[in-house]
Amino acid sequence: MSSRFPWLSWGYTLLLAMVGGLLFKWFNLPVPWLLGPMILIFIGSRLLRGRRLQLAWPAAARDAGTIIVGYSLGLSLTFSTLSRIGQQLPSMIVMTVLLLLFSTATAYLISRWTRIPFPTVLIGSIPGGLTQMVLLAQELKGIDLTVVTFLQVSRLMMIVIFVPLLIFSPLFGVDLNTVTEAITHSSPGWSSLPPTIWLFVVVCPVAAVIGKRFNFPTAYMLLPMLVTAVIQLAGIPGPALPATILDAAQLMIGSSIGLMLHPEQLERKLQMIILAVGSGVVLLIFACVMSIILIQWHHLTPATALLSMAPGGMDQMGIIAHEVSADIATVSCYQLFRTLLIFLAVPTFLRMFIRRISMH
Repeated sequence: MSSRFPWLSWGYTLLLAMVGGLLFKWFNLPVPWLLGPMILIFIGSRLLRGRRLQLAWPAAARDAGTIIVGYSLGLSLTFSTLSRIGQQLPSMIVMTVLLLLFSTATAYLISRWTRIPFPTVLIGSIPGGLTQMVLLAQELKGIDLTVVTFLQVSRLMMIVIFVPLLIFSPLFGVDLNTVTEAITHSSPGWSSLPPTIWLFVVVCPVAAVIGKRFNFPTAYMLLPMLVTAVIQLAGIPGPALPATILDAAQLMIGSSIGLMLHPEQLERKLQMIILAVGSGVVLLIFACVMSIILIQWHHLTPATALLSMAPGGMDQMGIIAHEVSADIATVSCYQLFRTLLIFLAVPTFLRMFIRRISMH
């Protein structure tokens, strides 16, 4: 039934996503329209496994949500913020390299413990873009795609769930009610959107599609962010979006993430679940340690430092940064720098490593 009438699956998934968002909103939980749909759809997809009607979510909806997030992140990239970020380039290099080295060491230990080939665990452990790591796993020979996808998605879900809880915990002192009230009052209405919004409505999706065509990393988020920043720097300011649009974008992305995890496809389920949770916790602890160093180095707020170091995707961390009123430009630049470095360096390293293994 799902293949013959995909709109039924999409509609049912949308219904679950909206219920999840409303439940999280009702209980005053952080980032409700991202976490609510993600968790409820993950649970629903497990309960419906084997039934005629399966949950499904169109890729176009996920991409549209990512474009919206990219545009919102691009609004924060002004002359003043970019000049300030330029002063933090040494720390970006140091922190990114340390995170990659720690991920590599963790992957090596996991590989020795589980006897899973090191390249597979490494691609599953590196905190790069989920899409890029899965595509890389498909390109390389001898990589277990199921393990890579499970490790990447489970870590992403853990980061997206636990980072907001950490930020709103007493450790960081961010008050959820204060942030929610500030966002509500600062969010513009539909009638206040200027005509220039149509320029961005056209340019951002076109840039995303072109970037995807040329295999640009995280094209649907990165290209709208960059073109928005360029247009703003050229003298045409982009208007902030109403809260309903940003909530819809979070729902579209959260729904997609909730459908990605398939633990039933793993051969050693219990071992892999323990492995995924353990490695995710260790990586998050290491990111917290680095965020403390970053706070002392550049006097950033705790929320900004943690989101800059968190090993999640740039779009998810950008959403959380917006929700908690962190410095979005700083978070985006640290996440972007890591994404680009991973995209440029990791594939070359892995190809050389696998070639060297095959020669012996």
